[in-house]
Amino acid sequence: MKKIILLIAAFVCILQAAWSQEQAAVFSHYHISPILISPAVAGFYENHQIQMNIRSQWTGFTDAPQSYGIGYNGPIGKTLGIGVGVMSENLGNMTNTRFQLNYAFRYELKNVKFAAGFSTEFITKRLAGSVLDNPLLSTVPDETIMDAIDGNKIFDASLGFWGTFKKNTFIGITFPNLVVTKIGEIETGKSEGAFKYSILHVGHEFDIEPYNFKLRPSLMVRKLKDTPLQVDFNMLGSFINDKLIAGVSVRTGLGGATGILLGTNIDVFRLYYSYDLTFQKVQQYNGGTHEITIAFSFANGKKRFDRG
Repeated sequence: MKKIILLIAAFVCILQAAWSQEQAAVFSHYHISPILISPAVAGFYENHQIQMNIRSQWTGFTDAPQSYGIGYNGPIGKTLGIGVGVMSENLGNMTNTRFQLNYAFRYELKNVKFAAGFSTEFITKRLAGSVLDNPLLSTVPDETIMDAIDGNKIFDASLGFWGTFKKNTFIGITFPNLVVTKIGEIETGKSEGAFKYSILHVGHEFDIEPYNFKLRPSLMVRKLKDTPLQVDFNMLGSFINDKLIAGVSVRTGLGGATGILLGTNIDVFRLYYSYDLTFQKVQQYNGGTHEITIAFSFANGKKRFDRG
């Protein structure tokens, strides 16, 4: 009985998380590629990057969350950047599809480089019609469920700022969920106020030249719509001229989690893999979370480990 209760509680948690993350990036590799959380990073590092992300959460559970994404970002001239991406999230009978456009303006003065970015998102949320086969719903159809089966279309926007000092210290802040408007409805509900939600990301890269080694600690604080405050502590190291990358992360909020990351950066090719475990009791009933990032970064002949 206790096991059943834990499984039900776990399903409710991931259901709530997936439903509330309609405008939030669900990938944890943001400390490798901050474009996942900040539109201001589009084109910031002067490279053209194509990136693919796959995340399989709570493996072992039937219909556990799975996320897929592909995107591009790069510079346009000396001051502009653009990004485009598509992401799909699947959780049981629910599917969220997001199409995102990022626009950024960057400026550099001596040791300081700064960018401001704006993102627009078009989200489609749809519930599979097979849910009506449930005997609890077939007799008394719910209007909300019927609307979800037809599909809800949502428009949202985000504003972000990103900056570096001497190329080693970086700080960014993003304000997501600025609009959250349901397309096709005249009334969008009570406004929750702009800039109520935010994502802060800050870190510094230490270059230990005698050992050909770099160490980059970072901190991310995130408050999103319908989710508790989340704080991530990340430590990333790169070795052998950035060809070997390893890291560890600790996350608080929603029960907390810890994870490890391994990766490589060879010429224009990048590959990262991470494995996460939660601190919740329900962890004993699932196989953890796997995430993979595959990227190709073309930086006008430059080959260095940076955040693209």
